[in-house]
Amino acid sequence: MFDSLSITILIILAAALISAFSRRVKRDKCLYDFNNDPVTLEKITGKITTKGILKVENTGLEFIYPKEKNNEEKNFVHATYIFYKYEYPQIQALIRFHNELSEDGKKAREKDLKRTYKPSVYKRLKRKIQNIFKTISDSLTELANVMVTHFQKGGAGGAFLKSQDKYLKQINQNLVESVGSSYDPLLEKYIGHKIVFDHIKGENVHQYSGILKNYTANYIEILDVLYETEDSEARIADIIVPQKLGIIRHLGEKSEESSIFSVKKLTKWIK
Repeated sequence: MFDSLSITILIILAAALISAFSRRVKRDKCLYDFNNDPVTLEKITGKITTKGILKVENTGLEFIYPKEKNNEEKNFVHATYIFYKYEYPQIQALIRFHNELSEDGKKAREKDLKRTYKPSVYKRLKRKIQNIFKTISDSLTELANVMVTHFQKGGAGGAFLKSQDKYLKQINQNLVESVGSSYDPLLEKYIGHKIVFDHIKGENVHQYSGILKNYTANYIEILDVLYETEDSEARIADIIVPQKLGIIRHLGEKSEESSIFSVKKLTKWIK
């Protein structure tokens, strides 16, 4: 029979293993949607920092230039640009302009748009099931916190846990970040519909419309946005915006054309 100290050590070991695995494989779903596509990085300064084929890793973003950039003065060659995770607060938007996609990329993107806009009952059901598992993941993380707090209150295990308090907080933070998808019932019903959102740029607020494809704890992904940058005129693009800078304000389609209201009526009728 295990004593409290043995149980405590096993809990820490299991949490550490799950945390390490999650950090290794977990990528933000919105960011990963642009993986292998030509993407423009716009910073909160309004400047376009780089453009290239995006590679998304759990520790940051890599932009691969289609053609190397030569610095003849210093005899440097720049083939890629690395943007680290700790720099993410500098992101204003990640932009995928349609006219910069390859022919295959345009076809794949059109298929994606058809699947996204006004999703079928099957698609909505699939997403509901996924959200159930997200909620379970959040609950398991909270349960682990409760268990650790309980064991900290006494016994040999409690003394051991108190001595490892800083390490445990780090593990817990990694677990929370690995879940990183924060189910939001307010946004959920707008998935696959045209929306109007405010995009905060410095002291100014710009309003755009597009189709909400997805959201995570940190980002929203919107398709078919007429978007302009400091060095480019307005073009149709798909964009990823930090949630703190992109605020969804309105449904952007007529009530009678939206399945949001038909679902509400159906639910009311069933009740």
